[in-house]
Amino acid sequence: MRILRVAQTMYPDVKGGGAYHVHAMSRDQAEMGHDVTVLTVRTDPDLPHVEERDGYTVVRYDPTVSLLGNDISAGIAQFLADADDYDVIHAHSHLYFSTNLAALKRRLGDVPLAITNHGLYSQNAPEWVFDLYLQTIGRWTFNQADVVFCYTEEDRERVRQFGVGSRIEVIPNGIDTERFHPEGEITERINHDGPVVLFVGRLVEGKRPRDAVEAVSKVAKDRNVKLYVAGEGPLAEELSGEQVKLLGQLPYGEMPAVYRAADALVLPSRAEGLPRTVLEAMASRVPVVVSDLEQVAPVIGDGGVTAPVGDVKRFTDGLRRVLNGDVSDPRSQVVGQFDWTDTVKQTTQALEKLS
Repeated sequence: MRILRVAQTMYPDVKGGGAYHVHAMSRDQAEMGHDVTVLTVRTDPDLPHVEERDGYTVVRYDPTVSLLGNDISAGIAQFLADADDYDVIHAHSHLYFSTNLAALKRRLGDVPLAITNHGLYSQNAPEWVFDLYLQTIGRWTFNQADVVFCYTEEDRERVRQFGVGSRIEVIPNGIDTERFHPEGEITERINHDGPVVLFVGRLVEGKRPRDAVEAVSKVAKDRNVKLYVAGEGPLAEELSGEQVKLLGQLPYGEMPAVYRAADALVLPSRAEGLPRTVLEAMASRVPVVVSDLEQVAPVIGDGGVTAPVGDVKRFTDGLRRVLNGDVSDPRSQVVGQFDWTDTVKQTTQALEKLS
């Protein structure tokens, strides 16, 4: 099967769960014997236009213009216009112009289209902007797809509520539960003689890292807790304090050892799909305190605590609770339900039915 994967960002050009998902899916499908090409936007002018890597091909085009953090590329438009010899196009996230172009390609051509929903809202603009987008261009984009992949049943219902009529299949966003395991090496980057809380993600408004800092500062009034922040972004300089240590962007290969050094993970985002960071922490037997998002809360179960977006007191109480051990085994919530091997297998089978 010849697969054209359309993705605004990919690992290691860009760090993040969605970008890594694109890379790992392409790598593993190539290993299965499929011919995979990833079409993406070049984030660094020194990166090659075409690159063979990990068994698949990467084709990068420079951005032509940027709007609300969405790089628009005329090169990608031209590539898609001529992309008639693929068995299927698989686009990632309806939020990007590249996926809009893939939808237009499907509208005008015969190559089947699948779209993976990595989350309905972006971290780069207010929610009302994306409500408007979802009711117009976003809905149109989803409706051109032969199949839409969602991570959870809750997410499927959210997509349906915006009037999307395309077939939707639920395929969990799995992780490698053998790599993310509580037993093994622990990073030397974290060195604290009290409880350690970890924040992993981009340091942008939508992730609300200031809430994490404030909650940990409140917990620190009665115990020797410290927040370690793994990630980069425009808010980095604002995240200061005696209880805060910035680690910067860490290589993905180091993350299992980083999770093992933590006693809790906090993620107060205003919007998410199904965050890999949460699944990776739980698989490492690290309890989590995350925003009470309808597609995320059922996954957490008794392995952590959810709190309303922006409610620092509830996040503070949640951290105290998980640090006191008042939750069930987080790993048991993940293993057997969110396995990356199953994600690749189910996704590939669904694409094969389209081709």
